[in-house]
Amino acid sequence: MNQQPSTAFVAASWIALATGMAGFLVGLWRAEMLLNEKGYYFTILMYGLFAAVSVQKCVRDRLEGILVTDIYYGICWFSTVLSIVLLIVGLWNATLLPSEKGFYAFAFLLSMFGAIAVQKNIRDAQSSERK
Repeated sequence: MNQQPSTAFVAASWIALATGMAGFLVGLWRAEMLLNEKGYYFTILMYGLFAAVSVQKCVRDRLEGILVTDIYYGICWFSTVLSIVLLIVGLWNATLLPSEKGFYAFAFLLSMFGAIAVQKNIRDAQSSERK
């Protein structure tokens, strides 16, 4: 059964994605760290968002009977976990206050949740339009 996602859930998903990304990026912009450190965290954010959307798409494709190779499915999951591990390693070794580390971790996770939810909403909307 395919149904259109509610306006409230679509709005909440976009707000979660925008809030998480904006918080993470503003934190990076204002951080007193070297440019290469900022680049590291920015790259992890982008990699993590892409990986999370890819996992959501693979899971959904498989549920709908669309062929997804095991290797691609595995790479998507590996990339998602790797982005989280890389963030943890980076934050563990960073010379930041614990509150700053927590801020980046939660902004990252909120962004990933938002990206997955937005992808799901887009897919649900397209599915309901086709029927």
